Amino acid sequence: MKKRVLFYLVAFVSTLSLQSCVTNYVVSKPATYTKEYKTDAKLAAVDTQLEKDKKLLISSFVSEKAVALSNAKNSLKSLEIAKAIKHSKTIDNILAEASTYLGTPYRYGGTTRSGIDCSAFVLSVFGAAAGLSLPRVAASQAQEGESVDKENLQKGDLIFFSHGRRISHVGIVEEVTEDGEIKFIHAATSKGVMISSLNDSYWGPKYRFAKRVINENGENYNSLASASGF
Repeated sequence: MKKRVLFYLVAFVSTLSLQSCVTNYVVSKPATYTKEYKTDAKLAAVDTQLEKDKKLLISSFVSEKAVALSNAKNSLKSLEIAKAIKHSKTIDNILAEASTYLGTPYRYGGTTRSGIDCSAFVLSVFGAAAGLSLPRVAASQAQEGESVDKENLQKGDLIFFSHGRRISHVGIVEEVTEDGEIKFIHAATSKGVMISSLNDSYWGPKYRFAKRVINENGENYNSLASASGF
């Protein structure tokens, strides 16, 4: 009898223990799975947001770069326009000043409107209109500025002539026509300050070379050299 009671007691306790294990397994497993699911969902949401933020940041950088590039191009364009305007204005001032001497008689060694020679005419015009200090004689003026090919001559360039080896005459390009004719203003021994052409049978053969003393920025080479310490 005691053995039977003991058997039933052991069987009852074993049954309760088994049910407890099953219960713990069934209850705890869904709880752990749910927690893991929620964590994965949060991580996915964070990754999605990070990707969106990354795209927005890249888009912002691209947009800022495009704006900066556009501003730089506009600034460069404005600068180039300003330089062209300055150059054109400087050349116009030079030619306007030169035209006021038309008819002035030639005088060897002369430096005034009562009588002037070719080199004094050039240095007076460029000094008054562009603040450029040129040497007194044509041969020395020929050492200034930058050499220019005949086919590239522009208004305001200096052209030099000689009767022999030494440069003895200088003029200022006044116009380059559509068909390539080069007209220049100068102080000629025959008629004083006048406008002539390189197509002229007298001046054409005596032409030697040309120099540009006003650069594309409307500044004179003389001033730039002084500023550089030369």
